[in-house]
Amino acid sequence: MSDMRAALFDRFGPPEVLYIGKRPIPTRTPENVLVRVHVTGLNGGELLDRAGKTRLVTGRTFPKASGIDFVGEVAEVGASVTGVREGDRVWGLLGRRTGSLAEYVAVSPRRIAPAPANLTPVQAASLLAGGATSVTALRDKAAVKPGERLLVRGGSGGVGSVAVQLGKLMGAHVVALAGANNLDFVRGLGADEALDYRTTRLSELGRFDVVLDTVGKQQAGFRRLLAPGGRMVAVTFDFDRPLAGLAAVLASTVHGTGRIRVFSGNPDTELLTEVTRHAERGDIVPVVDTVHPLDRIADAHRALAAGGVRGKHIIRIT
Repeated sequence: MSDMRAALFDRFGPPEVLYIGKRPIPTRTPENVLVRVHVTGLNGGELLDRAGKTRLVTGRTFPKASGIDFVGEVAEVGASVTGVREGDRVWGLLGRRTGSLAEYVAVSPRRIAPAPANLTPVQAASLLAGGATSVTALRDKAAVKPGERLLVRGGSGGVGSVAVQLGKLMGAHVVALAGANNLDFVRGLGADEALDYRTTRLSELGRFDVVLDTVGKQQAGFRRLLAPGGRMVAVTFDFDRPLAGLAAVLASTVHGTGRIRVFSGNPDTELLTEVTRHAERGDIVPVVDTVHPLDRIADAHRALAAGGVRGKHIIRIT
């Protein structure tokens, strides 16, 4: 093995900057494993990276790789690694780095777990990042309790569609905001109420114990919907107006009791295994929008940016 195909970009810009290039297959060290990637999910943060909206974090060194999650098969195991064997079917997240839109990834065994045995790789990829994010947001950050009112912004997307299911599993009364064409879809996932985000006014929503924001805009306004003791968890913020978005988060820590909790996903085997258990029990079901081949990665970016997504856009690598 020498080179592999990977999605790359040499400058910030529109989807057209993406191309399929060659990179050396990652070196497998004694402490990690090499995974042959079958599929990945396309996540909103990858669109921001490609457009340059996160350049203060990602830097300006090119070419840049893309992709944060993967479902595949263990190809090689480092000599110091235990509990993992060649041929194991696994899923994982790279944490705070990118590069899973490629034929292989080298990763710490702490970043992988057995993939759900009852799902195809495509189905599994639709639940991976959204599942890990939803468990962290609703269980760890918000500690959702039975009977609480939960508002999910972006209820039909890759994170929101899983959060709706998980919120119901946790006993919450789930209200989801989504596009008009996706309201029945979101109700089918278990939402008690599904409302058109374009026509529903904030004043019409009432109070919530928990707000999960997967959109990032108008965060100060949604924070005001919190009931006493309410919690707001944001998995992104307004990268079109980053200073205003950051100001809203910082202001929430000193004004009032409804602090906006923001976190950067850094999953481990324990978290991934929890998502596997949910998937295998049928607590959360796959939500696949469209499957794209790797060489149509630019089309996938355009499709996700167009909105109206139902679940995840999936990229097939092999």
